[in-house]
Amino acid sequence: MPKSLYATMKALPGCREKVRDLLVGLAADVRAEPGCERFVVHTLADDPDFFHVEETYRDEDAFKAHMGTEHGRVFNQAIKTLVEGGGSTVVFLETVI
Repeated sequence: MPKSLYATMKALPGCREKVRDLLVGLAADVRAEPGCERFVVHTLADDPDFFHVEETYRDEDAFKAHMGTEHGRVFNQAIKTLVEGGGSTVVFLETVI
């Protein structure tokens, strides 16, 4: 069964472009993971400092592999001083239909 989630983060004042650049780089790395089915980055239409990332992995094992990647660790370390709260908020989803 696929593993889906979304992650949100709000860039601190003056940090939007740096966060955006980090997400662009992360997207390339995550999309290259064999278990990644979807990795899409959005900003809110009325708040471009707020990022919304939609992710789907083939299954729980693919998600666990994703969580162990070096590029994920580097990204999470890099955003500590760039986003509110020092990291993203992750919400796991369950498919209804």
